Amino acid sequence: MTSETKVIAPERLSEWREGIRASGRSLVVTNGCFDLLHAGHVHYLEAARSLGGALLVGVNGDESVRQLKGPDRPLNPEQDRARVLAALGCVDGVCVFPEKRATRFLSEAQPDIYVKGGDYTVDTMDPDERAAIEAGGGQIRFLAFVPGRSTTGLVNRLRSHPTSPAS
Repeated sequence: MTSETKVIAPERLSEWREGIRASGRSLVVTNGCFDLLHAGHVHYLEAARSLGGALLVGVNGDESVRQLKGPDRPLNPEQDRARVLAALGCVDGVCVFPEKRATRFLSEAQPDIYVKGGDYTVDTMDPDERAAIEAGGGQIRFLAFVPGRSTTGLVNRLRSHPTSPAS
């Protein structure tokens, strides 16, 4: 399967999910901006994938990334971010969703296990997203981040270093 075929259009998500269910595999879902893929992301995605039979990654669309991260983001357009994630062996599918919150995406994906980063708890995660998972019978798991690995940290470091003149 190529990275291109692992990117799932939102209108095909329910059908794709039914294929996972029919194969008897459990579905693990996570979501985020994934603007600059780094080792922390890879560690997190591999750990998420180990929790079930297939991993689906929801990717915030460009406008929602701007709403979440500011006007200078994303650095990479949504289809590029989706394609890079889809190229990872631990990722079975990627779906771009346009909203700031993943509620509709999660309702359609119906994960068996929903994974969030360790900076969240059941009480601090978005209540509508939590309700969507619980309504579908899914479990919520939290995975620790790799210390010192974040896209915002990378962007800040890049911005703080002066650029050298072109040669």
